[in-house]
Amino acid sequence: MTVLINALVFLATLDGMELFAWWAHKYVMHGWGWGWHRSHHEPRDGWFEKNDLYAVVFAGVAIALIALGTAGYGPLEWIGAGMTAYGFLYFVAHDGLVHHRWPLRYVPRNGYLKRLYQAHRLHHAVEGKERCVSFGFLYAPPLPVLKQQLRELHDGPLRKASVDASTEKPDAV
Repeated sequence: MTVLINALVFLATLDGMELFAWWAHKYVMHGWGWGWHRSHHEPRDGWFEKNDLYAVVFAGVAIALIALGTAGYGPLEWIGAGMTAYGFLYFVAHDGLVHHRWPLRYVPRNGYLKRLYQAHRLHHAVEGKERCVSFGFLYAPPLPVLKQQLRELHDGPLRKASVDASTEKPDAV
């Protein structure tokens, strides 16, 4: 029974992290935490950006939870493990797939990964921290929904034209 409970805690945390990440991205990173996150919306020079400090903070929380859990404080170990698993998926999908921060330069041409890729490109289509869309990292709303949200937030199409790397065509937002 303990294995089942631990697995459920792990999976619930992994799933819940996307909701927490959406909230933190929208209200912290694009709010009072913009000082760190701004670097992620600007051209990067080198391997790291100030925004990477968020990963360090969240990793520290996960490590502390795992340590407390192994010291006997309930399911905290599995909450920390779920956070760590989410961090790994974030690293692969967001840093790797979308932003090409590691050697793999794959651009998805179809399916859910293309939708995830394009949704995050729409998030970056807006300059600054205000009036952005798509704050999740592993869940992407349908593209027509995001494009409509952008039109509503900006009273029509965006003036900043971007190229959709998955189709090599201008992305009319």
